[in-house]
Amino acid sequence: MNIPFLSLKDVTALHGVEINEAVSRVVNGGWYLQGQENEKFEKHYSEFIGTKYTIGCANGLDALIWIFRAYVELGVMQPGDEVIVPANTYIATILAITENELKPVLVEPKPNTLELDDDRIEEAITPRTKAIALVHLYGRCAYTDKIGEICKKHNLKLVEDNAQAHGCKFTDGRVTGSIGDAAGHSFYPGKNLGALGDAGAVTTNDPELAAAVRALANYGSQKKYVFKYAGRNSRLDEIQAAVLDVKLKYLVTDNQHRKEVAHYYYEHLNNPLIILPDLLPDEQNAYHLFPILVADGRRDALHDYLEQNGVGTVCHYPIAPHKQECYLKDDWNNPQLSLPITEQISAQELSLPIGPTITLKEVEQVVKFINSFK
Repeated sequence: MNIPFLSLKDVTALHGVEINEAVSRVVNGGWYLQGQENEKFEKHYSEFIGTKYTIGCANGLDALIWIFRAYVELGVMQPGDEVIVPANTYIATILAITENELKPVLVEPKPNTLELDDDRIEEAITPRTKAIALVHLYGRCAYTDKIGEICKKHNLKLVEDNAQAHGCKFTDGRVTGSIGDAAGHSFYPGKNLGALGDAGAVTTNDPELAAAVRALANYGSQKKYVFKYAGRNSRLDEIQAAVLDVKLKYLVTDNQHRKEVAHYYYEHLNNPLIILPDLLPDEQNAYHLFPILVADGRRDALHDYLEQNGVGTVCHYPIAPHKQECYLKDDWNNPQLSLPITEQISAQELSLPIGPTITLKEVEQVVKFINSFK
């Protein structure tokens, strides 16, 4: 038996005819950057997310970098200002902050949700706090009304890291990526909405921010050969935009299959070693990943056991950001932070196969293996 964690070949094949047609259209059309495919995808993605502006860029990390860089260029932030960020996140969220000489202030997650603990935010706020970087990790909506109230009370920008939550919603129906002041999106191939290479986007309703982001990602230029900012080259190419526009049409349907798989896991996993995060209403989880926590130091053993039985799993993320070598000497991490909840998650988390192509029969086999593990 072979049940991969995620087969990108199979995911692409789901809509392969349309994807091939889209790629051929671009190749044969002869226009490969900043053309009609970008315009079309940006328009459709804005409509899907519910924002006025989408700005395509090279990848999800760049999307976050350009948001913070734009706020610095616009005078909203300056080097040394602080950004509250969940300690339990992929390192890209923090890289985007430190890249702009801002200071990340790491706040622990709630153990039952794995998302930023809104009860711990205010104690981390100082006069230099300018924003909250909210990560919808694993595809789970991390926003709460309390976070919105805190941002309003302290005049903080809310920047969403929506790299893993395409199609996720808050309780009031707003789609993640439209809730905050701006959001960064990754279209890495393995995402719910994935390109055939690196790709990303920024969404926002702020015209000034949108203009600054678009310029920064185009060498800093708002007009050909005229450079307002010292920017970089971080553009979404036409082939990736065309592919994304095809796959966007099927995102809701593909996400629905993920939810069916997730419900099977929730209903049938029955092993005392396995801890599941709280079950959210369907609209509040895009199920990019299905994380479980494995108790008693048995995570790696379960990973190996499943691999030996042909089941692919991935540990997200086995080394917490504040434990990474690149940040060990930074002022904000000296003395090194002690974040026991995040560190426990990094030692226990294991992601099970979930995606638009896995069958329920395969999921049944995964569950049987896990339930028999001791």
